Amino acid sequence: MQKVGVIGLGSMGKIHLRNYCEMPDVQVVGVVDVSQANLDEARTRFGVPGYSSLDELLAQDLDAVSISVPTVLHHEVGMQVIARGVSLLVEKPLAATAAQGQELVDAARAKGVTLMAGHIERFNPAVQRVKELVGDDLVSLQIERVGPFPVRIQDVGVIRDLGSHDIDLLRYISGSNFRTVSGVFSASLGKHEDCALITGQMENGVLAHISTNWITPYRSRKIRAACKSRFIEADLMTLQVRELSPFSSEEKSYSVREWPTMFREQMREELAQFLRAVREKSPSPISGEDGLEVLKVIERILG
Repeated sequence: MQKVGVIGLGSMGKIHLRNYCEMPDVQVVGVVDVSQANLDEARTRFGVPGYSSLDELLAQDLDAVSISVPTVLHHEVGMQVIARGVSLLVEKPLAATAAQGQELVDAARAKGVTLMAGHIERFNPAVQRVKELVGDDLVSLQIERVGPFPVRIQDVGVIRDLGSHDIDLLRYISGSNFRTVSGVFSASLGKHEDCALITGQMENGVLAHISTNWITPYRSRKIRAACKSRFIEADLMTLQVRELSPFSSEEKSYSVREWPTMFREQMREELAQFLRAVREKSPSPISGEDGLEVLKVIERILG
């Protein structure tokens, strides 16, 4: 039985809590939040003890925790957890700055605990299908992630919040780090940027582009991959993946193949793989170093 805790019961933290409580051989020994209402809900719904301070939770017997507090607190909370020798999954982005992310990575390595960055889109079945299909044939990758302004996000802009997903996906799908990257962005609804266009080239030559904003009235999550021998489109919300053949000048047409995907809850898969890495003392599927690379790219974009 693995003993876990959840730090922060915002919208994502509550999803972590629900999934942990539904997993066999997992015991949630406590949660931490500044809201008594959230603690009461956790106790009523799941029978989980709630604590108003991090020290109270860390005094319990813990194997691992999920950290889902505001980004500006990731470093402070993460360092306290690591100091107690507890493995941790930190929701993306790993920290507020690359320097803080480096400290988390170094501290976890020195303490011998598992540190995983919570880039959940890697577990999207459509993303995994795209990665499988592109293979070594990839020429360019475009990702669109747009939607309305989220009132709950106050501490970071759209690049750190939405864009961090796709910076990680560009590395994951292409199998390469960024050689060059730049961006243009603007702020129209608040003090942080809410619209951004990011362009770069990976070290293996793949061209990369991200369009992300908080000013679109509907949510859209799409990937378009141009390959030497095919073109692939994926909708990360409907999980639809299509492969288009090259255009035939003789037949004046191209063929379309629908690739099936099987729905599964991404968070459940992410947490299961995190706990497996903790249990087996094996590398986490999304390492602290992966999360750190995303932060470094963000800082290159923001300057």
